[in-house]
Amino acid sequence: MSEEELTELMMGLKDKGLTVAFAESCTAGMLASEFVKAKGSSDVLIGSLVVYQPEAKKKLLGVKDETLELYTAESQQVTNEMAMGLKKALDASISIATTGLAGPGASENSEKPVGTMFVSMLYDGKAEEFREVFKGNSLKIREQLTQYIYEKLKGLLERHYNR
Repeated sequence: MSEEELTELMMGLKDKGLTVAFAESCTAGMLASEFVKAKGSSDVLIGSLVVYQPEAKKKLLGVKDETLELYTAESQQVTNEMAMGLKKALDASISIATTGLAGPGASENSEKPVGTMFVSMLYDGKAEEFREVFKGNSLKIREQLTQYIYEKLKGLLERHYNR
């Protein structure tokens, strides 16, 4: 998404009086860092929590030990709990959480290869979950995920709020 497209998204969110918050694991702040390049971001972005380690997910967002043990830190279930904790912590109109495998060494396997990313979006008492597999090195995977989330946010705005 170009800076102009991101600014257009930001203006759409701002015009509807919507706010956004991020809970970032694998993106490690990239979502918020890129988001603020758009004009109007100070009216839309409430904040972003970088919760890279499981301990941060538990302490800051209330992710349960049982969920981490049963599903691993890189799972849709953990991402869902991150989004719920984020909503409770920052109460944005749209709470977006993401985690995944940007590189080797975590919970990857044949069904969850490196590049597997999970996203949860909470808005208006509803939730959407996404699982996507990206290719490339760690930086490329995180960049693709960031753009993917912005596109999902744009789609959410068009579908749900532009009526």
